[in-house]
Amino acid sequence: MTITINEDLRAYIDPLTEDEYAALERSLLSEGCRDALVLWGDLLVDGHNRYSICQKHGIPFNTVQNQTFQSMDDVHLWMIDNHLGRRSVSDFQRGVLALRKKEIVAARLAQAQAQQASEEPAAAEAAAPSSTAPVLTREAVARAARVSSATLGQIEKIQKTAAPELVSAVKAGVISINAAAAVASLPGEKQVAAVAGGKKELRQVARQVREARLPPKPEPAPPPSDATPEQLEIHRLTLLVTRLTEERDQLKKKVQHLTIALAEARGEQ
Repeated sequence: MTITINEDLRAYIDPLTEDEYAALERSLLSEGCRDALVLWGDLLVDGHNRYSICQKHGIPFNTVQNQTFQSMDDVHLWMIDNHLGRRSVSDFQRGVLALRKKEIVAARLAQAQAQQASEEPAAAEAAAPSSTAPVLTREAVARAARVSSATLGQIEKIQKTAAPELVSAVKAGVISINAAAAVASLPGEKQVAAVAGGKKELRQVARQVREARLPPKPEPAPPPSDATPEQLEIHRLTLLVTRLTEERDQLKKKVQHLTIALAEARGEQ
């Protein structure tokens, strides 16, 4: 049997970590290859890690043909849906995959519309019902990725503006999606420097970016020059209330930062 490996296809999904690969290898050695490798013709679509381990240790395996594929886009969409359903995939990975699916579906829809527009009016009218494809809204994409629309927007921002080092840190769980999106707004060299500084430095930089986005605080107006004692006292109390309100808000932010840090620490356990 001839099995062809397409390197772009193998790299389409993030590779397993060393620990995950080692766990898979132990499982195959003790239980054999229970799941069939998925092929399209002789092209390997699903099971690259299992195939390499089976080849290495001479473990028998089965294959199954997927007869529904018509193009490489079909293959990509199948791979995306297959991995979106796996519990081991992180929020960031699911968001990236769901965004890829949105791009493929949007490109197909644009192609269908362009083809329809180039046809004769009668033929285009007849073909209209079959050429209509569902549009993936941001909400639908977020649901597919099992993340919020806000988180999906942050993932999209990371994809577009984050340095490769920062993306790797997100994938490794060194920094949260929320914090990485904040750091991704900095120039590339500052992102790289933050990543090099480690987890604490990344959190600190993310906090600084968020605080820098806050609108400047207006200076309190001074009391009138002819203010009465009562007016002066009211002004003093107003300033006191403003200061206490700011301190309360700062304490709330500290609690939020500690909550995020605690959640990230628990996620690493």
